[in-house]
Amino acid sequence: MSPAEDGTTADGAAADAAAADGTAADGVQGQALDASTKVSTDPAVAAATESASTPGSDAAATTATDAATGERTGTRGGLEPAGTPAAATAVTTRRGMFGSQAGPGDTSGYSGLVSTSTVAVPTQRPYGGWFDQVADLLGESLAEIGLGFDSPAGAIEKVVVSFGEITFHLRREHLVEVCRRLRDEPDLRFELSLGVSGVHYPEDTGRELHAVYHLKSITHSRRVRLEVSVPDADPHIPTTTGVYPTHDWHERETWDFFGIQFDGHPALTRIHMPDDWPGHPQRKDYPLGGIPVEYKGATVPSPDLRRQYS
Repeated sequence: MSPAEDGTTADGAAADAAAADGTAADGVQGQALDASTKVSTDPAVAAATESASTPGSDAAATTATDAATGERTGTRGGLEPAGTPAAATAVTTRRGMFGSQAGPGDTSGYSGLVSTSTVAVPTQRPYGGWFDQVADLLGESLAEIGLGFDSPAGAIEKVVVSFGEITFHLRREHLVEVCRRLRDEPDLRFELSLGVSGVHYPEDTGRELHAVYHLKSITHSRRVRLEVSVPDADPHIPTTTGVYPTHDWHERETWDFFGIQFDGHPALTRIHMPDDWPGHPQRKDYPLGGIPVEYKGATVPSPDLRRQYS
């Protein structure tokens, strides 16, 4: 056989090998592309991808729930994507760090800061993941006493799903009953409270003060938020210490900093500020000027008296 024939044969063999390698590589690449898409030919891949995108839960928790119940998490929401994202209505726009407009009174160096306060609007169904299941269970439980979603004077004003959390906005007169049912219903079991905090929206007329409750279900590994809004002129909310005893301390702190009155609290006194301290220092209308700070014999002037930096 001639060298030319040998070269031709070698080149042909190399070409055949390269073609075979390319075909194999294309096959592997095709499988990888299929596995990375939302709709996959592999049921296990599709299930894992779908579970990973479920709001409010992780793939492991979802799989465990499915194995225990034999059905998808949430009978109405299931594993569908989250509901319509919570929109927001602007309440006011504030400039500066401490509510001070740009000018001689702003000594913080943040005179150019612009922040907008917003109020979320209700989220539409489906909420996604287990959120629908919890909403259904809570609604059914409250319907037994005429306070469900369909009742004109129901306990829940609106439901907002945002930032991977579900928040139930409640009417204050039904707060204690909702907390009790969230804690005691076997399918809910939010037995742990992570605290009570306050928020102040001075321009949200009639709803200036908000109390926020963070509840955790150790049994089902879930979290929800409760929010109650009250007017500045009538800042009264019933205490929840009878349901979650640790709220004794949390409600005192919220009262101390925001001035929300928790009716029925066993000892609603200041917990951080001195007993004779005037006002509530975490409210956005609290005056920051005129209060010098003493520290180890040195006096630091209040913000309105410090020199301004350019």
